Amino acid sequence: MMTVPGDVGIASPDIQWPHAASSACKNPDEAAAELALALKHPDLSFVLFFCSADYPLEALGVALNSAFSNVRLAGCTTAGEITPLGYGRGCIVAIGFNYQDFSVSCARIENLERFTLPCAQQLVDGLLADCRSQAPSRVDRRFALTLLDGLSSSEEQVLAALEAALGGIPNFGGSAADDNRLTDTYVFADGGFHRASAVVLVVSTPLPFEVFTTHHLRPRQQKLVVTRVDVEQRRVLELNAMPAAEAYSQLVGIAPSQLDERVFAQHPLAVRIGDQHYVRSIQRADEEGGLHFYCAVENGIVLTVMQAAPMLDQLSELLVDLDARLGPLSLILGCDCFLRRLELEDEGLIAPASRVLSEAGVVGFNTYGEQHQGMHINQTFTGVAIGAAARLTST
Repeated sequence: MMTVPGDVGIASPDIQWPHAASSACKNPDEAAAELALALKHPDLSFVLFFCSADYPLEALGVALNSAFSNVRLAGCTTAGEITPLGYGRGCIVAIGFNYQDFSVSCARIENLERFTLPCAQQLVDGLLADCRSQAPSRVDRRFALTLLDGLSSSEEQVLAALEAALGGIPNFGGSAADDNRLTDTYVFADGGFHRASAVVLVVSTPLPFEVFTTHHLRPRQQKLVVTRVDVEQRRVLELNAMPAAEAYSQLVGIAPSQLDERVFAQHPLAVRIGDQHYVRSIQRADEEGGLHFYCAVENGIVLTVMQAAPMLDQLSELLVDLDARLGPLSLILGCDCFLRRLELEDEGLIAPASRVLSEAGVVGFNTYGEQHQGMHINQTFTGVAIGAAARLTST
């Protein structure tokens, strides 16, 4: 765990916000206590966390509520964590925000399937009013963060409504995960963990920030046309008028029986919108020869086969550019697709990638999908970079 020096039970008064900490303790009470030791401070007003689904979640929720009494909490389960020391597994990472530099408002969406534009407008209006009430005299900019149940299949509908309601406020997010089990994913709000829900945060701050998204994939010449699809299930039945798994297998040169998440990470598909390619990652192949996707797919869309460029070169370039535009950074909150992590693991690059992330001050989690400006995307590194705050002095 990364902590800062200080008295037992309270973080050092001379810390930079937002401030991050992590714990690898498997016991919920001990993990919550470690995080509180690193983050608790008289100026602490909000804690955002990302945790492995291996924790006993009900017990973890109770422990976090107790350790951070009178501090608002939000978070979600993951497919891996990004700690202050780089990639983690089976742990919990948390970010503390102080009230002097950040107003954070949070709300939960309980019924994703019935979330409409009027619902979104009411929710966003309430979040913005809450932010304004926390610091009425401060001149701020705002960004929004959305954490969605990664197995809900409702991301596109929810994000489209939120994008319209936010009215130009930069927004991003990630889909909650469950350590690659694809069974149950959870978000945390209102004091507990919830399935089939989303958490929306609006963060207001005078500090410089930039919401971004990037990927390291480049288009190839090969194309696949979706010729038969079950839209509601995000299940492609045919590509180029052939069984989907068979057509994809022929294209990448792998037998259908060998298709798995690592193959899908190495040979992604993308849809072109304007001059940009947006990845539509495959979740799994089924016994009937269909392909299940993480993002919505429709009949007639053309999917471009993508190939990977060196990920670490591209990531390092992004981090250097963010620092150049914003000045010294206090933190980068990153939503990193779990397929990117699988690629790094297969190439033996987790250790050097962790060094790059740690040196740049990146914390966050591995997701089942990312969100950027109202779009649901895959296989990206998406987030917000926040400029450094003045160091606090406290008596």
